[in-house]
Amino acid sequence: MTPEDFLAAHGFGAAERVTLPADASFRRYERLVGGPVSALLMLCPPGREPIAPFLHIAAHLRGLGLSAPEVYVVDETAGLALIEDLGEDTFTALLARGENETTLYVLAAETLAALHRHAAPEGLPAWDVDTMASAAAATLLDWWWPAAFGAPPDQRVRAGFAEAARATLAPFADDPPVLVHRDFHVDNLLRLDRAGAAACGLLDFQDAGAGHPAYDVMSLLEDARRDIDPAVRRAALARYLDAARVADRARFLAAFAAHGALRHARVAALWTRLARRDGKRHYLAHAPRTWRMLDRALAHPACAPIAAWFDDTIPRGLRRAPEEHAA
Repeated sequence: MTPEDFLAAHGFGAAERVTLPADASFRRYERLVGGPVSALLMLCPPGREPIAPFLHIAAHLRGLGLSAPEVYVVDETAGLALIEDLGEDTFTALLARGENETTLYVLAAETLAALHRHAAPEGLPAWDVDTMASAAAATLLDWWWPAAFGAPPDQRVRAGFAEAARATLAPFADDPPVLVHRDFHVDNLLRLDRAGAAACGLLDFQDAGAGHPAYDVMSLLEDARRDIDPAVRRAALARYLDAARVADRARFLAAFAAHGALRHARVAALWTRLARRDGKRHYLAHAPRTWRMLDRALAHPACAPIAAWFDDTIPRGLRRAPEEHAA
């Protein structure tokens, strides 16, 4: 079924379609103006962007009283859905308009705590030690390394990275898993006129997995795309620790650093992949920040194994996007 036929079949044939800015995925959204209700058309190209994970996770989040978009109607075969339009007040837009940074980040932290008080739903892919190590290798070693060194890494480099990554994350592997959004940051959060944690609308959660609660807290407070005031970071972290009733805070902060090291290694190299494979060079603007956050994480004692691998394998002078060397 074409998008036009889908819209016509559900009363939106005459609606104006306004394409929303795209992210790094193949999924697209269009705002529908003039239809029977306020809605977005979500387009997930079959074979490239499955729609089922979005549907499953959205239902789970709404079942917890959190604000994921309601799904009005869906054609899974065509990869099309009409979903609730939560508006345009993303935290990114609000911050650009001068809204209070602490207020927004504390709300996001409270929403994460509300989510993490529940077990992960059935059917989520594992976002565990092996998966994170493989995901980091897929960008750092498969894309960044050849760009930086002119040739792919040998098996010794690959094995050493895998061993160091697993040794860094293994101490936290038995902690109870929660739903991990995996991209929990201000671009994917909206302020809504609702009470409590529901005041924070949630977007772009279709890649969620079952993993450690520190991962999303780290994603929020060590944002690869923007600098966060240290005082705001401390306030939001303190609110999360209180609201989530974290008993062993030193252990949580160690997990925060360990998961941060693996995420930052993956994302710092991801910018190079997006630039070289997808032609999205504008993402390279975030590379210096991400490499700085990686160095900060590596300084934590919990990250000693992966820090040692970096010190032995990648000189500090090369820890940046290869495109910077060519500039």
